[in-house]
Amino acid sequence: MKFQKNLVFVIILLILVSCKTNQEAVYDNARIAFIADAHLQDIFGEFQDNDYKGVKNPLTGEYANIRTMDSQLQSTRIFNENYFALISALNDVANRGIKTVVLPGDFSDDGQPIHIRGLRRILNEFTDTHGMSFFVTTGNHDAVRPFSQDATKTDFLGKDGKEQILTSSKMNLVINENQLEPIVTSDIKNWGYKEMTQEMADFGFFPQKKYVYWETPFSKYNYQDYNYEKALKESSLTRRKYAINNTNVSLPDASYLVEPISGVWLLAIDANVYVPNTNLSGLKENPKDFSGASIGYNNVLLYKKHLIDWVKKVSEKAKQKGKILIAFSHYPMVDFNDDASSELKRLFGVNKMQLHRVPNEDVAKAFADAGLQIHFGGHMHINDTGIRTTEKGNTLFNIQTPSLAAYMPAYKILTILSASEFEVKTIVLDSVRNFNSLFPFYEQEYAYLKSIKNDKIWNRNILNSLNYKDFTAWHLKELVRLRFLSKDFPVDFLESFLKLTGKDLLEINSNSSEIHKLLSSNDLTIGDFENWTGFDMIFDFYRLRNSDELAIPEIGLSRLKQYQMVCKQLENVDDEKLVLWAKIFQKTLKGQPSNHFKINLKTNNLERLDP
Repeated sequence: MKFQKNLVFVIILLILVSCKTNQEAVYDNARIAFIADAHLQDIFGEFQDNDYKGVKNPLTGEYANIRTMDSQLQSTRIFNENYFALISALNDVANRGIKTVVLPGDFSDDGQPIHIRGLRRILNEFTDTHGMSFFVTTGNHDAVRPFSQDATKTDFLGKDGKEQILTSSKMNLVINENQLEPIVTSDIKNWGYKEMTQEMADFGFFPQKKYVYWETPFSKYNYQDYNYEKALKESSLTRRKYAINNTNVSLPDASYLVEPISGVWLLAIDANVYVPNTNLSGLKENPKDFSGASIGYNNVLLYKKHLIDWVKKVSEKAKQKGKILIAFSHYPMVDFNDDASSELKRLFGVNKMQLHRVPNEDVAKAFADAGLQIHFGGHMHINDTGIRTTEKGNTLFNIQTPSLAAYMPAYKILTILSASEFEVKTIVLDSVRNFNSLFPFYEQEYAYLKSIKNDKIWNRNILNSLNYKDFTAWHLKELVRLRFLSKDFPVDFLESFLKLTGKDLLEINSNSSEIHKLLSSNDLTIGDFENWTGFDMIFDFYRLRNSDELAIPEIGLSRLKQYQMVCKQLENVDDEKLVLWAKIFQKTLKGQPSNHFKINLKTNNLERLDP
């Protein structure tokens, strides 16, 4: 009898150990790559209804459809070179042996057929060659409106360095005598949900036989009675709609939950919200009846409350079944300005610096209390980590993934160490093959702009970039010069700040003996402060805002120390704008770890790890 009891005990113990071993095997170093805001433009794609090939490279003879450098340098994203950056990032992911890749929205330029087809081709190649599985969600550029619409781009590069218009319809298009004849193709229109999700159907939007589990906010089945056929039947977009408040309008919602790795749930939240206009046309599926979707979660709380209920149900099921839940969407859930948004609003105004995109505190509270703990976002093209803990003691970690199409180009790798510990590492794309292969086109464009005496011509030194990271730094610097200074900064602030040297700023409200003592204690000289101007400080502010910790080696510790010393001086001046600037800059320097860190969900702690 005693032997039988001992035998039963041993068997139970072996079962428990086996279960634990299997569970650990699932979690042990499972890795997921997050590549946000790729904004792919298929520069070598072919139109299906027009034989226009683009422009011919004067060096290689290869044709390409690219946007002008002028347009790139006044946009928050690069249009052309990120084609090579995406392929480089995917090759890097493949070389690391990572099989699961998430694209949190804005995977396309503007949801055009030619570009989404091109992305599908690239992802299929990596699926077939490396056995990767891709999971995407919607961004505001992937479905500009919920339904397809005609579109026009006026800034493609054409013959002799001139701008070339590409349009899906010439209706209402006004052309002057100096412009090239427009190229008309339906491949440049903006697809809506129906067409976009069908083209990207293999990448999470719809169930696959290889998935362990898949559902949507509208699914009628549960985990126990799940099967592929049932999921496929309920996956149609016609069954995945929500009603807009107080209207008869219903719009598609492409959210889904998928279990691609046994024990790991990926929650793809479609946070696109298209607010209907006051006066609807009455026409079915009229894209002009709706706004764009760039606001994000502030509008989710108003128009897509069903998502919060669904997240709560998913979170509860994940805990019950011992699943690891990782959420991703296009938009941030936490303030991405290192909690400096209040000062930014006071200095720049509520409609500047993309402040309308900052999520309200209610967003983090709603999703944290719904059970969400880890969320990967994009949209802002920045590297950042935000943490919020609610009154109920629930903590949400919001991880902002940088864009491949902006400074500093990078992606994130999540490693699941255990059910409660996660490592996040940011991988910078220093080198990208063929990143400068389009430069001969830009030489032609620059020569044309010089010939017409363009008064806002871009800096040709960008064509001397040594690598892709250097190229994106030049992109940001020109973006600051050509767009941000005039559109975001108060005129009176710039007039008094832009050309001041660091020495001028340091000496505000200080006497020479105080300055000498300050310099001596910090092992600096006044000459160090004479080497930079207010413009340099503004540019480095944007570098820090975009890349957080990643920008520190680029700026240098000595320069950062100088900025901190200047900020301490400016905090004591009578000029409110300078005081606000100092506070904003210092908060930007004191964000949460964002480069390489570990998350512990038991203690809700974030631990900085070595680069």
